[in-house]
Amino acid sequence: MTISSDTHGRPKRAELGLHAVTLTAFFAASSVPSPLYPLYQAAWGFSPFMITIIFAIYAIALLATLLFCGSLSNHWGRRRVILTALAIQLLSMGLFFLAQDAAWLLAARLVQGLATALATTALTAAMLDIDHKAGATINSIAPMIGMGAGSLGSGLLAQVAPFPLRAAYVLLIALFVIQLALSVRSRETLATLSADKWVPRARIEVPEAARKAFLRVAPLNIANWALGGFFLSLLPSLIRAMPGSGATWLGGAAVAALTFAASLSILAHRNKTASMALAVAGVTGAIGTAVILAGVYVGSPAILIAGSLTAGVGFGAGFLGATRNLVARSTPAGRAGLMSAFYFESYMATALPAMVAGYAARQIGLLETATVFIALVVALCLLSLAMPEADCPQKVAEQGA
Repeated sequence: MTISSDTHGRPKRAELGLHAVTLTAFFAASSVPSPLYPLYQAAWGFSPFMITIIFAIYAIALLATLLFCGSLSNHWGRRRVILTALAIQLLSMGLFFLAQDAAWLLAARLVQGLATALATTALTAAMLDIDHKAGATINSIAPMIGMGAGSLGSGLLAQVAPFPLRAAYVLLIALFVIQLALSVRSRETLATLSADKWVPRARIEVPEAARKAFLRVAPLNIANWALGGFFLSLLPSLIRAMPGSGATWLGGAAVAALTFAASLSILAHRNKTASMALAVAGVTGAIGTAVILAGVYVGSPAILIAGSLTAGVGFGAGFLGATRNLVARSTPAGRAGLMSAFYFESYMATALPAMVAGYAARQIGLLETATVFIALVVALCLLSLAMPEADCPQKVAEQGA
């Protein structure tokens, strides 16, 4: 089925900007609860393991939605799925605002995971439809900027705002209402809807041409997102337990250091070869993660932040290299399904290690758990350096339209 792609006549650049802001906002909202977890824990008396369950329920909902609905925008159209995701996200923000105990947080995170999964696949595919090269770069940067801004902003608001557990959600509700109003007027970017009837069945779509590259980047991608999951779940509690570093904003600052450094790394490596980007990611990821552990052991927030910045360089370079290598091997019709598979792997790596770490922290202690966790991340980064090349494009910027 062919559909109109320029109904409203809005310039491509404006459409690309709208989708970029929307995607950034979704990832900002996903990290807003992270600096607040110690405050929730203090107010409602739940364990570190419950923190990881609350964190992981988001990723589980996101994974399930990617698995069953990842290619939905190929059938419904990008715009329709984006609008649906925004409406569901507003429901999630309302649940966060009204939350009274851990059960409310679980419900809010579950709904948020559903919304973010729908938004991620539709928005990333829409931006690739509009501009393959710019869309791939934005898709790499937006999650990093969003998570950093959301976590840092939430931590700062919790430090100074009169209602620390609710102030951030008031701002997010206003933001998503605006994005919904603007998206209603956006154009559909997919010229032809899939002729096949959509059936919500579990399916991971990795085209044969992309499978070798998918396996090549897997260890590094898993290491990056496992570290990100640790930052977004248990690291704020670990920082608050360090002597003289109990400020709520510091947990958000560590996440921001990781993700903002990742954003700058993406920009710095956007014209480098894919193999160079992946090599830089493996080296800086291993070094930075080890420095983070050193900062925890000596009780130095400054060293921990320095390690977060270094690891962030690896996160960004690795994410860019992985994304560009994969989308270069996809057709327009296969982009949503391929990105679903990529994000499925990413969020599986985010959720499962964090849940295991939360359980282990209750059994052996938070510091001991962090030691084992970070050692495994370093090992995966080093493993990625030994992986054979997968016939990557010579320049990560040289992608077909």
